Amino acid sequence: MTESSGLGVSHCLKQLSDAKFLNFKNLLIKEPELQLNPVLWANIKVASRTDLITLLNSHYPGQVWDIMSRTFLQVNRRDLWTKFQELRRDKRRTYKEIMKTAFHHIWTFEDYLYVPDAEYKVVTEMQYKMLQEVFDPQLNPVTAVILGAEAIGKTTFLRKSMLDWASGDLWKNRFQYVFFFSLVSLNSTTELSLDQLLLSQLSASSETLDDVLSDPRKILFILDGFDHLKFDLELRTNLCDDWRKTLPTQIVLSSLIQKLMLPESSLLLELGNPSIPRIYPLLQYPREITMGGLNKVSRRFYCMSFFGSYQKGRDIFNFLKTMQPLLSLCRNPYMCWMFCRTVKGQRDRGEEMNLIYEPDSALYTSFMVSSFRLVYDNHPSRQNRARLKTLCTLAAEGMWKQVFVFKSEDLRRNGITEPEQASWLRMNFLSYRGDCFMFYHPTLQSYFAALFYFLRQDKDTPHPIIGSLLQFLREVYAHGQTRWLRTGMFVFGIATEKVAAMLNPHFGFIPSRDVRGVILNCFRNMNQEESNKTLSAQSLFKSLFGNKEEEFVTQVMGLFEEMTVDISSVDILTVVTYSLLRSQKLKKLHLHIQERVFSETHNPGDGDIETFRRRKKCSFMTNFGDGTLFHTVLQLPHLTSLNLYGTNLSNDAVEKMCCGLKSPTCKLEELLLGKCGISSNACVEIVTSLNLCKLKHLSLVENPLKNKGVMVLCEILRDPSCVLEKLMLSYCSLTLIVCGHLNEALSCNKHLSLLDLGSNVLEDLGAKILCEALKDPKCPLQELWLSGCCLTSDCCEQISTVLTCNENLKTLKLGNNNIEDRGVKRLCEALRNPACKLQSLGLDMCVLTTACCADLASALSTCRTLTRLSLDWVTLDHYGMKLLCEALACRGCSVKVLGLDKSALSEESQKLLQDVEKKNNLNILHYPWVKEENKMRGVRLFWNSKN
Repeated sequence: MTESSGLGVSHCLKQLSDAKFLNFKNLLIKEPELQLNPVLWANIKVASRTDLITLLNSHYPGQVWDIMSRTFLQVNRRDLWTKFQELRRDKRRTYKEIMKTAFHHIWTFEDYLYVPDAEYKVVTEMQYKMLQEVFDPQLNPVTAVILGAEAIGKTTFLRKSMLDWASGDLWKNRFQYVFFFSLVSLNSTTELSLDQLLLSQLSASSETLDDVLSDPRKILFILDGFDHLKFDLELRTNLCDDWRKTLPTQIVLSSLIQKLMLPESSLLLELGNPSIPRIYPLLQYPREITMGGLNKVSRRFYCMSFFGSYQKGRDIFNFLKTMQPLLSLCRNPYMCWMFCRTVKGQRDRGEEMNLIYEPDSALYTSFMVSSFRLVYDNHPSRQNRARLKTLCTLAAEGMWKQVFVFKSEDLRRNGITEPEQASWLRMNFLSYRGDCFMFYHPTLQSYFAALFYFLRQDKDTPHPIIGSLLQFLREVYAHGQTRWLRTGMFVFGIATEKVAAMLNPHFGFIPSRDVRGVILNCFRNMNQEESNKTLSAQSLFKSLFGNKEEEFVTQVMGLFEEMTVDISSVDILTVVTYSLLRSQKLKKLHLHIQERVFSETHNPGDGDIETFRRRKKCSFMTNFGDGTLFHTVLQLPHLTSLNLYGTNLSNDAVEKMCCGLKSPTCKLEELLLGKCGISSNACVEIVTSLNLCKLKHLSLVENPLKNKGVMVLCEILRDPSCVLEKLMLSYCSLTLIVCGHLNEALSCNKHLSLLDLGSNVLEDLGAKILCEALKDPKCPLQELWLSGCCLTSDCCEQISTVLTCNENLKTLKLGNNNIEDRGVKRLCEALRNPACKLQSLGLDMCVLTTACCADLASALSTCRTLTRLSLDWVTLDHYGMKLLCEALACRGCSVKVLGLDKSALSEESQKLLQDVEKKNNLNILHYPWVKEENKMRGVRLFWNSKN
């Protein structure tokens, strides 16, 4: 259960064979002092060696030593009884001393860093300093998170921190107790209590739980492995503050990280990219520490340390420098280790150094093949395939079950023999964790899980746990299983001819072309189904970038006509650009660049990547890197719609975008720039490009354009070459001053059919000025949105005149205005006029009473064109609803959609409405056209990489 579980008491149990250990548990069950209940008895029967200690300590504190001593004698292991007595005497050691021994062992024998302490301190100097500063000597609780790329060394850094605390070199006056929990080991634990977790680490020490909890302010919990935790911690209810209570594991962990349980304690969490969106929002004011990996000097030193020779290490590093992308990858200590292991294998076999490293799957395959050949080089490929397949099955089964710690029986069940266990350990495919096994690195399990789909054959019996390749692809790319994304990227990479050629000589035919066919069919079907709206484009782009076979990438990208992309880093920007350049049919693109994207791309001359990022971090994206993205996007041959809602655009970014818009090859017709921080000056840039492109739909909602920006826009609207048809300007800080300019533009323009001016302070005078232009029967405007414009009933006379003299106007939205009953009376007079051709009328959130119902009922039963009416958020009594229902039920009424919140009405009124719905095929909706309006404005409420 803990990092130290392979030592001490569990070490004694580990010396028992599986048969002896089973006998040991059976003897324990018969112990009269325990008086086991049926539930505990069942738990002991299935417990591992480590879990057994935790169970006994939590249920029988103080009795465990005596009972276990007797049981060792009963299984005829006096040697272990003797060792157990030594441990018992050693119990006088403090928890801190025990942790020092345990983590010294881990640091020395398990991390395989090959970087001496002094060099490692140089590499992590800045992060180590932040670690000290974040947890200052003040006893206030702190939550800190370690961030960084996959395999960058976050876990290693935390282990070293634990060792330094136990050695007295870190947090001397801050924390008396630091508990390190590897969360991956909790996946098989369905329920626990926090005191059980603590006891699992305290069991061999001289301190008690009361000692630890005497001052929670001096406790730090280090939690590692959120990426591979199968439990959902996004709980907001049912949390608990009782650390003694046994609860479902996710509730205990959620309560701890959300500071309900032991809120005075501090937290230090390791978060990878998959867990950040799930866990980070749960934390209270987290402090960030970002791992940067090995710098170039450290990578050189690493090679020398690995090969134990200055000359050999220098030669290997010089070879590494010839492969710039791989040199960059080797910032990650694990990647650097894999590279050195692979090259060493080639040298030991007398082969010339030759490494295929693109895509990432090729590097993992080079490492795997090189390691495999250490033991099975001369064996037939058929035997090798069968042997490797058992390991891949274990990895895939663990992925589908979200299990990352395996017991001996898991390996045996999947056909892995004890000699093969020893081989996988020797090859560093597997490693020990106490009395269990884990893949040497989490990414290695992902790799072998992906390889499973290339080794299995049609004649194989379906596995009861592992889904098909098609099911797997849907889970990752349609259902958003981001924790499986690394496996998906490996599938795409292994599907290349390059990687298949590396595997074929040793494991037989690898059906890479067949797998590519399954991938294509999967995405083709997703695109044709309604479910394609949930496609995770970022996940797909990353996987395509990991494949890089031009023909295949082009085939996949050619399946999509609409996509949503959320760019959160400069790395994603590179991946997106690569994929979009190969898109042949994309017509609609919803694009969002998060604020934490850096303004410039990193060049080798800029030095260490993390230092570069800290210096270049800015509040918003200023120029989309080098401008390549706009150039790429706007030149897509079939792209007609681009949505950038929610992306802060500087004036420089707008300028680059407009350069693309002016290009004769740009085919864009719809540009949605809502909430992009566009100023009136930036608006001028956009305006100048309008008459040079074919843009028909422009949304500038939620931008501080002010009157100045729209005045310039009106100048272009007066230009005969402007073909703009839809203009969205809600929430743009406009006043009635702009209405005069819009009046002139509408008098000249021949194309504009929709004008959205909602939520601007236009007032009655502004509406009257607009009406002067709309009275012209030749005015082409068909939809006018004036919701929330500070209007009163005074403007309704002018609006009514427009309705009777302009047959083009089909939609009028006046919601959230002080129209009152008097204003509705005027509007209804116009609706009863045969010359009125209005089809949609919005009166939602207007200040109306039952007094207007007679006028509305008369208009509804008379107007033959009105098909949609919104009275949402208008509260009417039963008498008023009865009048409306009678009108809605009459033969002359054409209304098919009624905006109304039925739940706010009396039961009597609701029954009346239900009867009308059934008889007249009427659709009554709360928020009847919010979705439609958001679509037109380009508003996207949640950016989660899904359509």
